[in-house]
Amino acid sequence: MSWATTTGVRRSMLANRRKDTSPELNVRKLLHSRGLRYRVDFAPIGGRRRADIVFTRSKTAIFVDGCYWHGCPEHATLPKSNTDYWLPKLERNVERDRETDALLREAGWTVMRFWEHQAPEAVVQMIVDAVHPSI
Repeated sequence: MSWATTTGVRRSMLANRRKDTSPELNVRKLLHSRGLRYRVDFAPIGGRRRADIVFTRSKTAIFVDGCYWHGCPEHATLPKSNTDYWLPKLERNVERDRETDALLREAGWTVMRFWEHQAPEAVVQMIVDAVHPSI
């Protein structure tokens, strides 16, 4: 069980998706309906750092971050158990996000990050304005 405090917690954590989350799917569906085509779960500069949605021509990487996993200032909660493990892990997620942003920008990419709680329609409009302002 290692990191999981109970079998229920382990089952719940294993069910968390790395890609194709509901907020991400909602955004992708709206982008696709607007005629935009993109790469999914793509590493823009190689390596293990993958963006949720990538427009290769305009060099734009989109991330739809979960509030818990990425430290949303409005909705993030602190773990109630096994905090010695989870707090550093969650802090490292935020650090990695900032590092990824910096690496992508240094390579000439535009980085856009959104929270899972943001309205998909508003997120899509911001993406369209950045990627294809003529649409």
